[in-house]
Amino acid sequence: MPNHARTLVWRAVSLDSLAIFCAALVAGMINSVAGGGTLVSFPALIWVGRDPIVANVTSTIGLWPASLGAMVGFRRELRESREWIGVLLAPSFAGGILGAMLLLRTPSQTFAAVVPYLILFATSLFAAGDRIAGRSPSSPSLGSFSGGSWWAAVSFQFFVAIYGGYFGAGIGILMLAALSLFGLTDMHRMNGIKNTLAVIINGTAAIYFSLSGRVLWSDALLMAVGASVGGYGGAGLARALGQAFVRRAVVAIGVAMAVSLFWH
Repeated sequence: MPNHARTLVWRAVSLDSLAIFCAALVAGMINSVAGGGTLVSFPALIWVGRDPIVANVTSTIGLWPASLGAMVGFRRELRESREWIGVLLAPSFAGGILGAMLLLRTPSQTFAAVVPYLILFATSLFAAGDRIAGRSPSSPSLGSFSGGSWWAAVSFQFFVAIYGGYFGAGIGILMLAALSLFGLTDMHRMNGIKNTLAVIINGTAAIYFSLSGRVLWSDALLMAVGASVGGYGGAGLARALGQAFVRRAVVAIGVAMAVSLFWH
């Protein structure tokens, strides 16, 4: 390969890597404050030319370490939530695997056609997150399972996990909504449960994806570093900008990405 052509290829690769790292950095920052970072990281991989399914798989694995950190951050609240974790663990695991299996059995062209609608759905969930999840300054509630609520919670979580293993953006909002409906109002405790279940869903899918040979590990490792740095170091900037600003920015990015992918 001539030196000029080699230089152009190197520049293209460097720009792609920079774009992926920056997208993961922003995604980590967003996830640390508001959630919804997948709406930045996943479309960025598509825009640098990755296959949609490969991009989804790689984004899931790349952002997982940052999710694990978020779960650890709520470890104190998790000690009070063993009943919830115990009941919802199995459907999260089973649904995550099923969703991952469905994704890898979906033709890339079909998934590419569905992606803009998935992003719009996730963006709509994110935009309505506070109302859907029932966030309020009400006093903490222990929340408990009784009668049919046990089966309702398990069933709902199973379908959330399927969606999470298949695509993932917006699962946190869906889980917060369910926890609110089943009697929890303490947001710290709800976030602890939600983060733990998200780690299980995404971790299960990530293990399945890693065995499939569909992961671009160079991108995944780059994203893992970027998301971790963004989650740790960028949280201060996000807090300074304010959660309302971050949420509006994520919604704007999600809509823009969906519209652009309709025409991509």
